[in-house]
Amino acid sequence: MSNGSHVESLLGRAAVTVSFGERFQASEQFDRVFSEGMALVERAAAYLDGEGRRESKGLPGPVTVLYATESMRLTTRLLELASWLLIRRALKEGEITAEEAETKRARVKLQTLGRPTHTRGFADLPQGLRDLIEASFLLHDRIVQLDRAMLPPTDDAQPAEPVNPVATQISALEKAFAGTRRAAVG
Repeated sequence: MSNGSHVESLLGRAAVTVSFGERFQASEQFDRVFSEGMALVERAAAYLDGEGRRESKGLPGPVTVLYATESMRLTTRLLELASWLLIRRALKEGEITAEEAETKRARVKLQTLGRPTHTRGFADLPQGLRDLIEASFLLHDRIVQLDRAMLPPTDDAQPAEPVNPVATQISALEKAFAGTRRAAVG
């Protein structure tokens, strides 16, 4: 192989965009996130149907309402996360096409809801529920980051130039002083 053809092959490879989504989906890391997510769903279901149900019966009235609210939010959040994971796994396994996955993904609402830890009475909720809520938000945060990183590139997207805060400030100062110079000359 001559040096010229080696350089050409390197340049040819440089033009290929590597899809983070495809690489991540095919990785063991995705399998771990999938397993962790589905295990959390199972853990929450077992808790809410068992120990959580027993613990909720002894709560004071206002905390009972908060328990019901937060358990519904937890269930909704986990169902959305499980849907996202199942769509990605189906795509990985070749059960659906990328287009089908994107259509299904558009229906999943990975809402960024405020954390309930500052809600009055949150500390009065059973520790098991609070732990599940926190674990669900940690998983939610990871999946939202992965989802953003896995978005398909758009054709019109140009690589953004890195923002240089110093250059931005210098430019703003130059514009400001250019206006003063004109006023002083005029």
